[in-house]
Formats: sequence, C-alpha cells, structure tokens
Amino acid sequence: MQHSPKQQPKMLSAEQAITQMLAEVQPLVQQETVPLAAALDRVLAKPVLSEMNVPGYDNAAMDGFAMRVADIKPNQPLVVVGKALAGHAYTAKVPSGSCVVITTGAVLPPELDTVVMQEQVNLTQTETEQHIVCQLVPLVGEHVRRAGEDIAKDQPVFAAGHKLRPADLGLLASLGFASVTVIRQLNVAIFSSGDELIAPGQPLPDGHIYDSNRYVIAAMLQRLGVKILDLGLLPDEPAAIEQAFLQAMANADVLITSAGVSVGEADYTRHILQKLGDINFWQVAIKPGKPFAFGKLNHCWFFGLPGNPVAAVVTLEQLVQPILGKLSGEAPVAEGTLLRAECQVALKKQPGRQDYQRGWYWQDGQGLKVKTLGRQSSGMLSSIANANCYIVLPADSASLPAGESVLILPFSTMLR
Repeated sequence: MQHSPKQQPKMLSAEQAITQMLAEVQPLVQQETVPLAAALDRVLAKPVLSEMNVPGYDNAAMDGFAMRVADIKPNQPLVVVGKALAGHAYTAKVPSGSCVVITTGAVLPPELDTVVMQEQVNLTQTETEQHIVCQLVPLVGEHVRRAGEDIAKDQPVFAAGHKLRPADLGLLASLGFASVTVIRQLNVAIFSSGDELIAPGQPLPDGHIYDSNRYVIAAMLQRLGVKILDLGLLPDEPAAIEQAFLQAMANADVLITSAGVSVGEADYTRHILQKLGDINFWQVAIKPGKPFAFGKLNHCWFFGLPGNPVAAVVTLEQLVQPILGKLSGEAPVAEGTLLRAECQVALKKQPGRQDYQRGWYWQDGQGLKVKTLGRQSSGMLSSIANANCYIVLPADSASLPAGESVLILPFSTMLR
C-alpha cells in the first residue's frame, strides 16, 4: 500500500488503478449454506458436482413408437402392445416384432433401442390389436435421449467462484439440490456528507441540493448482491464523519463515499482518513472521475469516489466493481465487450484522459449506431439515466466529427 500521493507522480490509467487494487485485496473466505430460493447472485464457495445423471434414464425425445431397429422390415407390421407415458413406465416385456406407444420424456423400455415419430408410421386397427408399418428404417438411438447425456453423475456443474444466475438455480433444482454453499455476502457501508445536501422529500432551501449520490450508489450495489449498511446523510462536522468511519470499520468489509477526495475538498475528511488508515489519493486518467481514493481502514477497504454524480457512477462501475467482485469471491469475469458503432453526432474531447461519454446505441439495417444525449456534464445524472452505453474515447483521442466509427461499452447490470 502506498501512503502518499507523492508516490504517484502522474495520473494512473484505469487499468493501472484496477491492477493495483486487485493486487491488494483478497476474497472473503467465510462460507454459509443457503436455501436455493435465496441463492440468486450468490457466489459458490466450492464446486458443485452432479449427484445424478441427467436425464436419469433413456427416454423418448418426442412422441411416437418405441421399437427395435432389428424388427423393422419393409411393409412388415409391428404389433402395438402397450403405452409408455411420462411418469408411467411400460414395465412388461416387449416381444420381438412388437412396439409400444411412447410420449416425450417417457422411459424407453430396456429392450427397445429407437423411437419413430408418429408421423412416420402407418397405423391400422383390427378388432383385437393395433399394428404399425414404418415408412422408413430408423437408426439405432434415433429420437432417444440417453441417460447422462446432458449431465453425467459426478460431472462438475459449476466451479467455485461462480455467481448464480436465474437459470443456474433452475438447473440446480433439476439436479435435486435444495441448498448450496456460498461465500458470505460482502458488507458495504455508504454515507453522504455535506451541509449543502438535503434528503429527498424535504423542502429545498436556496443554495442546497438533494442528496442523490447515496441513492444511485446503493441501487448499483444492490445489483451486485452485497449487503448495504446505509449510514445516512451527515453534516460537514469532523466528529460526525469520524464516527461514521469508525462505525463502518467495525461493521463493514467496504466503505464507499463520494466527495472529499479532490484537491482542496474538505481537508478534515482527508485528515480523518489518513488518521484512521492507509489511503492513496489518486488521479485516474478517466473522464469523468479523475479524483479517486483507495485504501484500508483497519480491516475495512475504502473507496472514495468523486462528488459529481456522474463521476461517482462511472468510477463505481468502472473502477470499483471489479474489486468488489474479487472481494466477494467471484471468479474473474471478462470485461464488458467493446463494440464498434457509427456515431451520429460530433464529439468534443481534449486529449489526455480516457473519456466515458454517455450515449444511446441502436441497430439498424446498416449496423450499430450511437449518439450522445445532450450535455456531458459530470453533474447531470440525466445524461446517464437516459443512456444505455458509454462512448469510450481513448486518452489520446481529440474531438471527432459525426459519422466516425467509435467504441461503445454497453452498460453493465449495475446500470441496466
């Protein structure tokens, strides 16, 4: 851990900042067992192996007739001796020259080896029995799902570190799992501070603004499946700020704040941070989001986001999200895919920092198109609330005319 901004003589790229933070943090190790119904977005603590074959038995892939391929001769009828229904197996012996009606998912009688679709047979009925004549000679195993062909017993289903999605819970349920062992949830504390901030719903005096950062940060964190400790809206008083830090240090794995990390902002906030822990105050070469702080308060990791609302959103999603993933025990995941799109408007940019301009992309007959949505001020949340992607302009890029090909990064689940 570096202890002084003097050790960071220039701005870090986003990749450098993320690499340094990932090198510092270690995943949680505490485990707990939770019911399957409560396991969405939880991270598996150990691999899951199937305790059964899926399917558990040879069965029909569609409605038709089950038979032996060896019994099928041109224009020679087979006697229909019974029915195999889903949930009701046909258990009697099937003599040579016979077949059974079978429905999708029903157990294939052990002496039979193929299924012919009902549309591919001619069925005749006498007073005492039914006969079929196949219109073709099938292959052995046609329209048959073999036991274990989807998942074999003892086969790995999910690796440790896998974050469970809705379909994953269905798969686990289909394998008979009622609960899973997961890493305990990350506890993340947040608070807002500032005498100019007013809680939503209250009258707004002149010179004040409503507290928005705490709400958007909490909402984004909910998408990550962490537990949130909301320490509220605090005044610009050193004692109140220090008490919030101490509460977070005692009860949370992570503390995330916004504002107070820029040069010239609230000197007592920096003083308290440096008094209680090891904190780096960085300048990261992204726009919006240049001021950023990272460090540790005893056993609690600290992330200080810029105060401007859009800058707080961008740094939380782009810089902090990967670190929270590692802390939660989640296996490394591929970064969001950058796509190419034709920009429909001119873009303003000064070289120097990688720019995350907020945009809206869509597909038409000629490919992906994108445009910005009004002004790109880092204080205007509407620019991100009405967007579905970032237009990512490299650090050395300058302004671009309309019609240029640009890279876009669709919003992650934190913002969608």
